[in-house]
Amino acid sequence: MEPLLAGKVALVTGAGSGIGEATAILYAAHGAKVIVSDVNEKGGQSTVEAIRKKGGDAQFVQCDVSKAAECEQLVSATLKAYGRLDAACNNAGIGGEQHPIADMSVEGFDKVIAINLSSVFYCMKYQIPAMLKNGGGAIVNMASILGQVGFAYSAGYVAAKHGVIGLTQNAGIEYSAQGIRVNAVGPGFIDTPLLKDANPQMKAGLVAKHPIGRLGKAEEVAELVIWLSSDKASFVTGAYYPVDGGYLAP
Repeated sequence: MEPLLAGKVALVTGAGSGIGEATAILYAAHGAKVIVSDVNEKGGQSTVEAIRKKGGDAQFVQCDVSKAAECEQLVSATLKAYGRLDAACNNAGIGGEQHPIADMSVEGFDKVIAINLSSVFYCMKYQIPAMLKNGGGAIVNMASILGQVGFAYSAGYVAAKHGVIGLTQNAGIEYSAQGIRVNAVGPGFIDTPLLKDANPQMKAGLVAKHPIGRLGKAEEVAELVIWLSSDKASFVTGAYYPVDGGYLAP
């Protein structure tokens, strides 16, 4: 495998499990030094250990991405540890409440917006100045297929992911000429801990929505993130890329 990120420093939020974990591990496999961030210390440290066992270089920094000050501290810790920041995957997110809009709590809506949308703004606000010092970098924001379409009983999540795509487009317009590429990835339903409580009937229903006939794997999403973070995607910015097994095609 050709290392696409040799000598680079990468940061991944929500890297303690699922897509974030797979992305952090693949960043390291492609030669990057990785800051693994998560609100869950146990999960984050587990990802660091997995990277180190394969000979990679990684450190864990705990962060609640819903708080701007902690996102600023996360970037500062990255610079302190490795001296620079070249790539970032803003992946942290939650599913949120599953209710019709009129029955959704204000607190539940605010929580999913804070973690899934505001956090992307906070992270980019501090990542971008750090990357500008290097002369550029690449940011990949984790959106969703639900950043393009609606999904009943998930208004907070859907609104947040639509917002992530908008933020990504704006950042691409504002910073691409300065060497920072910003893109968004839209996973379909992926077999991660977010679906651990889904019953077999619900999982079968989700599978049926994907023409490819199965749920996605975290590693399949990570492959796209790494490509977008690398020089292979040098003319790619301000864009949204589904990785969804055909979900959006019908």
